[in-house]
Amino acid sequence: MFDCYAGKILHVDLSNGEIWSVPLSENWVRNYIGGEGFGAIYLAESLAKGIDGLSAENKLLFACGPLTDTKAPCCGRTVVMFKSPLTGTIGASNVGGAWAPQLKRAGFDMLVVHGQTPNPTYLSINNDEITLHSAEKVWGKTTKETTEIIRQELGNPEAEIACIGEAGEKLVRFATIMVGNEHAAGRGGGGAVMGAKKLKAIAVYGTKARTQIHNNDQFNNAVKKAIQELHNEAFIREELMKYGTPSFFDAMNSLGLVPAYNWQRTTTNFNDSLGHKAYHEKLEVKQDRCYNCPIGCVRLTRIPKGKYEGRSGSGPEYETLAAFGQKLGNKDLYSIVAANYIANDLGLDIISAGQVIATAMEWYEKGIIDQNKTDGLVLSWGNSDAIVEIVERIARRQGTFATLLGEGSLRAAQSIGGDAEKYVMHVKGQEMAADGVRSSKGEALSHMLSPRGADHLRPYGATFDAFGYLEEELGVTERVDPFSEENKDWFKPFEELSMATNLLGVCLFASITLAVKGRTWAELFSNGSGRKYSYIDLFKASERVINIERLFNIREGFSKKDDYLPQRFSTGPAPDGPGKGQVVDQDKLLELVYKIKGWDSQGVPTKEKLSELDLTEIGKKLLG
Repeated sequence: MFDCYAGKILHVDLSNGEIWSVPLSENWVRNYIGGEGFGAIYLAESLAKGIDGLSAENKLLFACGPLTDTKAPCCGRTVVMFKSPLTGTIGASNVGGAWAPQLKRAGFDMLVVHGQTPNPTYLSINNDEITLHSAEKVWGKTTKETTEIIRQELGNPEAEIACIGEAGEKLVRFATIMVGNEHAAGRGGGGAVMGAKKLKAIAVYGTKARTQIHNNDQFNNAVKKAIQELHNEAFIREELMKYGTPSFFDAMNSLGLVPAYNWQRTTTNFNDSLGHKAYHEKLEVKQDRCYNCPIGCVRLTRIPKGKYEGRSGSGPEYETLAAFGQKLGNKDLYSIVAANYIANDLGLDIISAGQVIATAMEWYEKGIIDQNKTDGLVLSWGNSDAIVEIVERIARRQGTFATLLGEGSLRAAQSIGGDAEKYVMHVKGQEMAADGVRSSKGEALSHMLSPRGADHLRPYGATFDAFGYLEEELGVTERVDPFSEENKDWFKPFEELSMATNLLGVCLFASITLAVKGRTWAELFSNGSGRKYSYIDLFKASERVINIERLFNIREGFSKKDDYLPQRFSTGPAPDGPGKGQVVDQDKLLELVYKIKGWDSQGVPTKEKLSELDLTEIGKKLLG
């Protein structure tokens, strides 16, 4: 048993009902720490090349970190990993709530789901009692209904439930796994993987004591330090704690970072309709928070009037306001909130859904599709009724057009043909989030180089170059030019800090504005586990995992050509906003950052880099 770890990995094979556990590997703890690190090395070692993401051969992993269920702030995150059915890349998603703490209390650091079952099933974990149940009565139910029914059936209202809705059941390639009906493991189609396995839900409840802390006094001092760092950071204290993620909208729109009309524009005057002031004035809003989180960015809302009066649920978050709002030319807040509730209930990734609809609206604008193709929907910009309707149709695969969109925007465009692919805003087949790339060249890199496809959070590059943060620990002591493709040395350590939160089992929002420092996370891990780690050691473990994920994708056929943003960003200057006239020199960015990372000119980790990271053997396994 390791301090800070439960010490076991649980395996469940749905094909034959076999259930077993294995001890946690000391090598894994030393080299990969936990969370996404455990998931990445497991998938790299266990998945055969070229498997279908919706096949029985795919694995579905739920992982904790060493700080999960400790006193460390923001320690309720669950890492979910798989091969993505949307992109074919390694799939990695991250979700809040309290599911992972319960898994750890039950005695496990990771759950691995194998195989497929022919009939709808759900899994319950109650300490060492692991049971497969029929899910016939909840198949077809919403995520909220599923959560309530399973808790009643188990006689345990405190069980944490991770489940899918109809989108996952019907294999929408960007279906989510929902936790507590409030939190989404959204990106990459984990819900479709779960649906293909006919696994409706996983209920977990643990009553074992918290895992042992190696040095309680020093750990508690580091906890106090981390919480103080959170309260010292102005944006977290004055914006995120008070207003949740909707507080991002106003600040980002003023910097030209909120895409509009399928990225044809970079800013609008939508703040009065969609900004956090309008959000809190027009909606009934209540603060909520994930497990042991001092930030509390979750917002529970209710629509007080209009055609959607009385509907309630979690969110919308910033990404939803942009995805169902500004990206679509939609100022109607109530329709955005209604679409958000539908997506959560049916288990649909809002980032991909909004971008898919934005693409379809530009197809409609350009005459590539018409009402005959859309099954009668008028997909004009800002048509709020059509937006709410198409979200539900996609999730339920209702109609030929919505079924096509459920395959993701790239596959849909390839099916439509002609110029359709020109308007697909994706990287590696995953739809881009709502975070501008022409007004933040760091954010361009984040979208380009994330192993899971277009991604705004690995790292959140705009922190430095658009918002102007400084951080000596990451080598940024002077203001970074947001429009420059030069001076990107900070990208690598910031990416490693961001990955470190996924290894440790804590929320990225604690460090997205550089509040909790790498040194502090290292202190927490060192004093919790008894394994002496500096922040440099922590970043090295992150770098190791980042390179494993790169190797996995190369093995699956991805290469430098897949690291590019759509042509629009290289040839179409931003028409408005602070970044007016800006394009992205993608070749320059890739050349610079490949070198910083120790990759060759084609983006392949060099033998020297793999040797430095003790990845020579896994490199040989994946690359031959």
